Amino acid sequence: MPKAEQFPRAHRYTLTHRMMSKALNVHDGLITANSRGGSSRLEVLLSVDSNLQQLKSYLGIAHSWRWLSDGQYRHISKIVAELGRLLGGWIKQTQSSGSQR
Repeated sequence: MPKAEQFPRAHRYTLTHRMMSKALNVHDGLITANSRGGSSRLEVLLSVDSNLQQLKSYLGIAHSWRWLSDGQYRHISKIVAELGRLLGGWIKQTQSSGSQR
């Protein structure tokens, strides 16, 4: 998020705003999912996954427009990929525990 503040001013309320909003949606969704169970948790996790995919797309755009260096993009991509793997595992675990009922 601090890096996004350095993006061109003309795009602060378009792509930058969307990126920051998606990142916060992922954060908030993970906290919400942790406090829920069953189908309610699964619904929230699927929403988090959608937000994460959108964030990943926006980061790719920021990199292609050279707002993120190659190193910065590699770094954030690793973090997003790991979060995606963890989220995918949580979704699968939640789906399998729901089908056992």
